[in-house]
Amino acid sequence: MNVDLHNPELVGLRTPDPLRFAFQRKKSAHAGGMMRSVNSEDIQTTLEKAHAIPASSAHAPRCLYIHIPFCRVRCTYCNFFQYASSKSLFEGYVEALRAEIRWKASQVWSQSAPFQAVYIGGGTPTDLSGEQIRMIVSDIRSQFPLTPDCEITLEGRINRFGLDKFEAALEGGVNRFSFGVQSFNTQVRRSAKRLDDREVVLDKIQQLAKYNAAPIVLDLLYGLPHQTLDIWQQDLNDYLESGAHGVDLYQLIEMQGLPMAKLVEQGKLPYPADTQMKASMFEMGVNFMAKHHQKRLSVNHWSSDNRERSIYNSLAKTTAEIMPLGAGAGGNVNGCQMMQTRDMDTYISAINDFRYPVTMMTLAPANRGVSAEVKSGFDDGVLAQHKLDSVAGQGSFEALSPLFEAWQENGLVYLEKNENGRSYLTLTLAGQFWAVTLAQNLIEVLQNQTAQKVQRKAANVAA
Repeated sequence: MNVDLHNPELVGLRTPDPLRFAFQRKKSAHAGGMMRSVNSEDIQTTLEKAHAIPASSAHAPRCLYIHIPFCRVRCTYCNFFQYASSKSLFEGYVEALRAEIRWKASQVWSQSAPFQAVYIGGGTPTDLSGEQIRMIVSDIRSQFPLTPDCEITLEGRINRFGLDKFEAALEGGVNRFSFGVQSFNTQVRRSAKRLDDREVVLDKIQQLAKYNAAPIVLDLLYGLPHQTLDIWQQDLNDYLESGAHGVDLYQLIEMQGLPMAKLVEQGKLPYPADTQMKASMFEMGVNFMAKHHQKRLSVNHWSSDNRERSIYNSLAKTTAEIMPLGAGAGGNVNGCQMMQTRDMDTYISAINDFRYPVTMMTLAPANRGVSAEVKSGFDDGVLAQHKLDSVAGQGSFEALSPLFEAWQENGLVYLEKNENGRSYLTLTLAGQFWAVTLAQNLIEVLQNQTAQKVQRKAANVAA
């Protein structure tokens, strides 16, 4: 396999401290492969055909993603803000969303197999009223075929999420709650435009966790302005004190043009943590979770008990198909990767006319299973030879050994072979921190090899 093993952007730097210095920065927020765009005039007919075909397998994993594009306040680091929360906008949007649920649920593809997970994200879904949340979830449960143990997650903020909304969500059928705490520290929260002080957030989470009605899961973000190592340590301690059933530890990805970048340029915020600082915070988090016997579900997700399963997040990194619902939702159905319009009026108009509100669409390549296997493997912290070979072709893992050995020499992975002759590529602590970068690099290498094979085959035919 033709790979440039002298390219530091591919193999990393040989350094005594690969956790902090293997690469300059994280390559992207998520790893992914190349797709073939669909002309805008062909989107509707392509999607009509895709939804009229039954699922390829009655047992293949499938999910629903419902997007609620409203937030009371835009966080300084957020790239997903669409609309300020407004009761006047809620009513029309929820009506259109419920119509989309009924319409799409009636299609052949939707009814041909059950769904394993439902994720209601945003935005801030918890800004909706309790009755609106209950109606949306009830519609999902009554219209779509769901597995008996289907995980139904409601994402949101603790702010203004009282017991009335909590109980309405439970009544509708929500069985998992994910709250974006990001940091418990009041100064860090306020500088990021998060609402509520530490004591309020901690008290509310403890209250919901003690309800013992559904798993309560938190997102913590490391690398925020004002977030020192001591504050990060307190954030980790507060997670344990909160009684939450699980936690994600995500690193801040700085993006130009966002409010945080502008505030830093204006001198109104200190610089966020650099890569080396974030690496130290990741190391602290991993060690903390191990010390307190938290069960690791992925390279950045832990559970405190067996109630937290994180089904949607795990399946989203595989070949699982995901039906999108709502303005700004993304997903994939029968090989069609799509993003629905973010514009509210365009979305509502399309739903009223029974048109797919899709503005961008690509077709997944035939080897999309390869990218999915790489993403899910690196998210788990280990890439298995037999799994990669099953989707990329026999001998693929072995052919990649020069790249894997270079990563091993640079302290990012280690190769092992068990007594059955099966090989595994396991991420070190440094590799776990750089997991997305490594996964993206491997996907690009595999795609380049596939493209070269196609070109050689075409040249041979022409000759």
